[in-house]
Amino acid sequence: MFTHIMNDNIWGDSMNYQETYRQSIEDPEGFWGNAAAEIDWIEPWQKVLDDTNPPFFRWFSGGVLNTCYNAVDRHVERGRGEQTALIYDSPVTNQQRRYSYRQLQSEVARLAGVLRSLGVEKGERVLIYMPMIPEAVMAMLACARIGAVHSVVFGGFAANELATRIDDAQPRVVLTASCGIEVARVIEYKPLLDRALEIASFEPQHTVIYQRPQHQAALIPGRDFDWVTLCEGASDADCVPIAATDPLYILYTSGTTGLPKGVVRDNGGHAVAMLWSMRHVYGVQPGETYWAASDIGWVVGHSYIVYAPLLNGNTTILYEGKPVGTPDPGAFWRVIAEHEVSVMFTAPTAFRAIKKEDPQGNYLQHYSLPKFRALFLAGERCDPDTLQWAKTLLRVPVIDHWWQTETAWAIAANCLGIEPLPVKLGSPSCAVPGYAIEVLDENGVAAKDGEIGSIMIKLPMPPGCLPTLWNDDDRFVSSYLARHPGYYLSGDAGYRDEDGYIWVMSRIDDIINVAGHRLSTGAIEEVIAAHPDVAECAVIGAADALKGELPVGLMVVKFGVDRNLDEIAQEVVALVRERIGPVCAFKKVVVVARLPKTRSGKILRGTMKKIADGTPYNLPATIDDPGILEEIASALRTIGYAQA
Repeated sequence: MFTHIMNDNIWGDSMNYQETYRQSIEDPEGFWGNAAAEIDWIEPWQKVLDDTNPPFFRWFSGGVLNTCYNAVDRHVERGRGEQTALIYDSPVTNQQRRYSYRQLQSEVARLAGVLRSLGVEKGERVLIYMPMIPEAVMAMLACARIGAVHSVVFGGFAANELATRIDDAQPRVVLTASCGIEVARVIEYKPLLDRALEIASFEPQHTVIYQRPQHQAALIPGRDFDWVTLCEGASDADCVPIAATDPLYILYTSGTTGLPKGVVRDNGGHAVAMLWSMRHVYGVQPGETYWAASDIGWVVGHSYIVYAPLLNGNTTILYEGKPVGTPDPGAFWRVIAEHEVSVMFTAPTAFRAIKKEDPQGNYLQHYSLPKFRALFLAGERCDPDTLQWAKTLLRVPVIDHWWQTETAWAIAANCLGIEPLPVKLGSPSCAVPGYAIEVLDENGVAAKDGEIGSIMIKLPMPPGCLPTLWNDDDRFVSSYLARHPGYYLSGDAGYRDEDGYIWVMSRIDDIINVAGHRLSTGAIEEVIAAHPDVAECAVIGAADALKGELPVGLMVVKFGVDRNLDEIAQEVVALVRERIGPVCAFKKVVVVARLPKTRSGKILRGTMKKIADGTPYNLPATIDDPGILEEIASALRTIGYAQA
């Protein structure tokens, strides 16, 4: 049923970045048609790029494939059946499990059969609300196997937020587990799910619960089913043909209206982009071990824990733990050493946490990392100090790259699989092939080199990027395409330098106006982070009656620093004044024990700004620890902000 349409070898060793990028922009159909040769298709596409209905561009229209087959079954058929596909490493439960491609195929086929037995058909939705356990990965692949559209919601997400996603996706079945584990704390999922189902207007027909030994959930007869029992009685399901333009998954991201936006990912363009990026952005070859230290609830987990590594025939790691505290700041080094990781991808906040707890890198001395050759960082702006610290410690290239939930893969990166470029600390390097990046001012005019503006992507975006929002084409246009017609609005502000390097400084909303001067909070943060005693920091624009806004800094000092905190604050103010100038009027900075973050590690700058201004705010659904907000308010009050 599955055929390999073309056999052109596009993975040559002598690739030039400029030439590769030029081809991708000048001849996108030829470029991506050639890349699609590495995917097995049931039926060939009729058109590589369908531009008949702009701005709704579609890739590989008319083509038919199956993502699960490409990620699992074909590797078994081609002799990789005994290679390890998935390693589950859980320091919070003190266990590890390994699944070969053949074992993964068997587990996924059986779970797909369970979904079929519950009436799930091609195109119907399945909501996955699970912790970082192998069954979560199997659930995603099982949906892809039968053409169901999965929507993964971060395990332990609040009931109200879960309910909104149930109402929007309208899943026939919910797959969940009895609990998740946060370090030493057990989080019961079933009460959260039950409450969400009470709140939601839409009612899924069934829920399937994987009972973990740490907690046994009570099941409601007739609605709830035991995962293991269903699998024992199910028949295997085969891969079904899926149109390239049919949705693979929905992933919800926060929206400005308070209602989440359901980012849609198609099957064909996604598979092509994921496989291409593994070899060209990350430089990873089939058979190697790749580790994305993230969560499957986020886009990084979708792209680089599950789909991309498996499409490329890699061994991928599912890690149920933290960078510190499970049990110590050497946790990442242990995983890399034990599983012989070649390339790792995580968020800068993870390395800031390690640096804070072990600034000298002493824990690394206990491990040998002979196969480890590159670290990639993304998910938030990476301060140069953290990048340089990691590079000095690990003695391998540390690559900052930039992308978003909406794109599914890198927009700007130093592509190790093409031609590594000179590193400029603070920049994620140049545009990845396929992305035509422009920096525009408020009037839609191209900004000069070095001039901050809105970072935009000229349409059409490459394969893998969102074609629309779930059941909401109008919101897709208004949210991303209306600001400057013909361009995708990234929401990030920055500039391009004379060498073509992209500098992502902050979100557009984080550009502050100080007495008529537009300043990037990211640029100020970069200076603060360069202070030797600072572990991490955030800068917000607080309201000021005279100047409109004033920058306010919040910083966390490194573990073991016992100097006078007021002296450190004064040094930081002087440093910012020296490097950016008095125009930014930076005078207020306060030391805090920690910064409020989402579960994915992003700092909640918008929430802190509202606290500083004394304006109402909603408790962010993704916040890691709500109690921290009062700590922030208390700290801001000491410097004259956060007044009711």
